[in-house]
Amino acid sequence: ISMKKLFTVYDRYIFNQVLITTIVAILLFTIVWIAPEMLLNTIKKILAHEYTVKTGVMVLIYELPKILGKAFPVGLLLGSLFTFDKLSKDSELTIFRAVGMSFWRILAPLLVLSLIVTYLCFVTYDKWIPYSCQKLQEIKGGSSLTQYIYTKKDQNNHPEQAVIVSRFYQGEMTNVIVLNFSKQVFDDLHGLTNILTAETGYKGVDAEGKPSWVLKNVTDYDINEDGIFKSITKKDRVDILNGEDANDAYTIMLNSTKRDRDINNQDLKHYVNLLKKANLDEDYRLMYNKYLQRFFHPFVCVLLAIMGCLLGFSKPREQRLIGFTIAIGCIFVYYITLPFFDLLAEKGVLPPLITAAFPPLAFLCAIIAFYKSRDL
Repeated sequence: ISMKKLFTVYDRYIFNQVLITTIVAILLFTIVWIAPEMLLNTIKKILAHEYTVKTGVMVLIYELPKILGKAFPVGLLLGSLFTFDKLSKDSELTIFRAVGMSFWRILAPLLVLSLIVTYLCFVTYDKWIPYSCQKLQEIKGGSSLTQYIYTKKDQNNHPEQAVIVSRFYQGEMTNVIVLNFSKQVFDDLHGLTNILTAETGYKGVDAEGKPSWVLKNVTDYDINEDGIFKSITKKDRVDILNGEDANDAYTIMLNSTKRDRDINNQDLKHYVNLLKKANLDEDYRLMYNKYLQRFFHPFVCVLLAIMGCLLGFSKPREQRLIGFTIAIGCIFVYYITLPFFDLLAEKGVLPPLITAAFPPLAFLCAIIAFYKSRDL
């Protein structure tokens, strides 16, 4: 069977109409998002000679994927709503129903388009946004972290070593403090065997060629069992966090300077596994929730497309403003509640799988209820 027979005149008509209005909605959303602050700040930096005109244009281009991640579902909702509202006002939907087309048959070309947009949304979060963020970082300069703390624990979840990095910038650490814990525990307090302070540090290799954190210009404060300093010595170099621990801690520190959107799916999954391995529970739950959202969020495009179609099925004299108001309300509720569910996941109130899946499932339930109420 040829594609032409599968894709009827009606399907092509609806597909093209929704596609055009969706593209227009995405463009308008992008312009509204980029115009007020982002464009103004870029122009200011060009006039202040911080950017050349070419650099300013590239900054705006690299900012686009972050906007498109939100613009795709919003544009599809508004595009499908506007198209089906127009079809309804022109009585074309009445004709389609009169010739025996069911609601889901009418919806078929829209579902095909929504699946295409879903794929584009998924690729945007997995590939385009991390790539653009990397390019923006190269233009604007590397990011730095004011403080990072890594705690190495034993099998009983007792701390063995804590590494405090005051500043991390482009692979170099400054003002590093290392706390080496003893096996003695006094009530809830862990004793210390020694404290190391280093001016600088970096990820290198030890004498055996294994990965390690290399600290330079180190002061070693040795502590006895009573918590009193026994001696203070100066060392040119000290290797800590050897082997796999060095790689894991460095990866966690590197990713902790980034937002989740700066990391692609593969690296984000690896980061989540390292957080779980390091028993960093809150960070693990939050980032696992963000990772799961990468797969749930794109399918919101399909749900919003169906919602737009349902809102478009209006009576000839019904005001168009009602449907658009409900659509804007749906978008607002969805995006305004995402940080709330992130917090629930981070604090362990709900498992990440539930917090990531709940918004799309809530939309699905709302669509089912709205569909039944419209009696289509």
